[in-house]
Amino acid sequence: MAPRTKFSKEQIIDSAFFIAKSEGIDRITIRKVAAHLGSSSAPIYVNFNDVEELKQAVINKIVELSQRMIKEQNTGNPFADIGIASLKMATEYPVLIRDFVLKPNEYLKEYDQEMGGNFTELMKQDPELKGFTDDELMTILLKMRIFQTGLTLMVANGLLPKEFDLDKMLELSDSVAGDIVLGTRSRKEERKRN
Repeated sequence: MAPRTKFSKEQIIDSAFFIAKSEGIDRITIRKVAAHLGSSSAPIYVNFNDVEELKQAVINKIVELSQRMIKEQNTGNPFADIGIASLKMATEYPVLIRDFVLKPNEYLKEYDQEMGGNFTELMKQDPELKGFTDDELMTILLKMRIFQTGLTLMVANGLLPKEFDLDKMLELSDSVAGDIVLGTRSRKEERKRN
């Protein structure tokens, strides 16, 4: 009997991630991952109790990828970095974006829990956002996220005109972000006066 091929936990997660990014998270199965690795399912069960545990590991990998994409932007404007990373994610991983946004699932809740606090902490570093409370930052983030979700879906589904490249998308995002921040600041000042 030939010795079993052993795979590291990371190799198994990478294989499952490959399936998720090309077919969707729901399409991950132990058998499919085993086939992708050229193995039986036994080595996968050594590392994961079931497919849900493996899917959770893939979600964690996506969170890490998202955080890395945000850090790579390093424009000096953390709020813009989030938007840029979101658009790049939509361009590079459209299936994952559609999975997270268009399908009712638990994955987005888990992703949001992992990423939500990180976003507001990044926003606090932005000089343009100084003076806002945590609640105000969360409202700004929600408004921007609603806009960004629409734009991201348009990117992921190829719905924008061809000439609407990443630079134009970023210009539009910056403009909307500025409008949201300006509007929030204006309303805050108006409340102080009254």
